[in-house]
Amino acid sequence: MATVNYYTPEGLQKLKDELQDLKIRGRAKAAEDLREARDKGDLSENAEYDAAKEAQGLLELKISKLEEIVGNARVIDDTNMDVTKVLILSKVKLKNLKNNMILDYLLVAEEEANLAAGKISVKSPIGKGLLGKSAGDTAEITVPAGKLQFQILEVSR
Repeated sequence: MATVNYYTPEGLQKLKDELQDLKIRGRAKAAEDLREARDKGDLSENAEYDAAKEAQGLLELKISKLEEIVGNARVIDDTNMDVTKVLILSKVKLKNLKNNMILDYLLVAEEEANLAAGKISVKSPIGKGLLGKSAGDTAEITVPAGKLQFQILEVSR
């Protein structure tokens, strides 16, 4: 049974574009690599041909996984979402109670996460720990480095 994941319209479009690129350019490159390797002689002792076949198999696997993700993707309709609670697509301002550092995050789907851009996955430990909380709440979150405590200063869309 496939898992439904929710995306922003931009995030879903990015996945669709990547899938289309893999199907067109990726498959064309894989076919060209196979053609070049096959032209080099005996296939039974041709390591380059074996490598090209393996790369083609990995490409097809990636295409298959992306097709499944896109097929089970849903665009988030945030018009009826509670703006006072931390949910997917919430912008959250946090204060780390250990070092008083202020952090701003946008909670997004796993494939859209980009820590450098301030986007964290709702499936990450911090994302999971924040879901359902409101401004003023304190969240104690277990991460690989130990336990962190965050005070939620602000929740917005």
